[in-house]
Amino acid sequence: MSRRFSAVAVAAVCGVLLLVPAVNAWAHHSFASEYDADRPAKLQGTVKKIEWINPHSWITIDVKGADGTVQTWEIEAGAPNAMFRRGFNKDSLPLGTEIVVTGYLAKNGLRRINGRDLTLPDGRKLFMATSNPFEADSEKKDK
Repeated sequence: MSRRFSAVAVAAVCGVLLLVPAVNAWAHHSFASEYDADRPAKLQGTVKKIEWINPHSWITIDVKGADGTVQTWEIEAGAPNAMFRRGFNKDSLPLGTEIVVTGYLAKNGLRRINGRDLTLPDGRKLFMATSNPFEADSEKKDK
């Protein structure tokens, strides 16, 4: 009975381990599948929420339109470690901070952009560790 239990346990563990890469592949995506490099955007808004999660950090902002209506936008940024290496930390963007973000619009029409640069109220500009391979290449060349 002990060997039978061990064989079942080993089979179960192997089955779970085989699923892990599939879950990661499903959860992650390429820039080109979700964002349009030919549709740059610039947003100015107030930080509403920050999520330091892998594989991408997310910043949610409220953007006030010319007519006074407020739209909520999500900005996809790099992985938390990539953001920290570029000068971000958990205190960089307190809720309510007014920021300007440049990036690329989502292809599906959602209020979502892949962030490139974030400008803080004091004028400091931070690169958001974008997943756009063309931007990442140009960032390396700039250094």
